[in-house]
Amino acid sequence: MTINLKSVDGVEVQEKHKGSCHCGSVQFELNLPEGLVDVRRCDCSMCRRRGAIAASVSLSAINILQGEECLKLYQFNTRTAKHFFCSNCGIYTHHQRRSNPTQYGFNVACLEEINPLKIQGIPTYDGINHPADQK
Repeated sequence: MTINLKSVDGVEVQEKHKGSCHCGSVQFELNLPEGLVDVRRCDCSMCRRRGAIAASVSLSAINILQGEECLKLYQFNTRTAKHFFCSNCGIYTHHQRRSNPTQYGFNVACLEEINPLKIQGIPTYDGINHPADQK
């Protein structure tokens, strides 16, 4: 099941939607003409620990407005995915996806005025048994 949303609990997802980390050091804008696309959780070791709800955008659809120098990169295992966090407050903002490196997954909780806890029926992807790990 794929969830795509144009609004969350009555709040419209803007085509150009802003987001930030908790402390505000990292601020970004997403191009979301289709709303939130492919809203999901994942049970891989990283996603399970951070507990974030993610959605997807193309690599060109995210624009870091402020604080790029505050972003820290974390990679593990196959080192394909690139996970970005604010070095000040520790909030995960986005990652380049391992399953689709032409896309970023982003933390829906970082979006202004959007409460991801109001989204019902979010599927969980099987990141534990990722095809790249099966040899």
